[in-house]
Amino acid sequence: MAFDQGLAQRVREHWDLHVAYDEKRMFGGLVFMVREHMAVGILGNSLMARVGPAYYDTALTQPHVQPMDFTGRPLRGLVVVQPEGLESEPQLAMWLERALSFVASLPDKHR
Repeated sequence: MAFDQGLAQRVREHWDLHVAYDEKRMFGGLVFMVREHMAVGILGNSLMARVGPAYYDTALTQPHVQPMDFTGRPLRGLVVVQPEGLESEPQLAMWLERALSFVASLPDKHR
């Protein structure tokens, strides 16, 4: 599955100046890793955002958001934001900041 290069570039532009991240091809798309934790991903033209279990139900009430579901079982804490929910920079920024906030709450990964 190809991913939206334009959306990937918007994520990079938002994070380049203030977030250390890595990119990895995964799940047939592109994921952005922060502190070795997946924060967001791009699947097709949608954004997968790791919002965490505490914000999950609230996130699902937002327009253009659905559960992340690869296998028939939604992954609690991950949502998919459709392109209509990412049209403006403030919309994208809100999801990116929500994902960063959750990832910041996770412990460091030890190698």
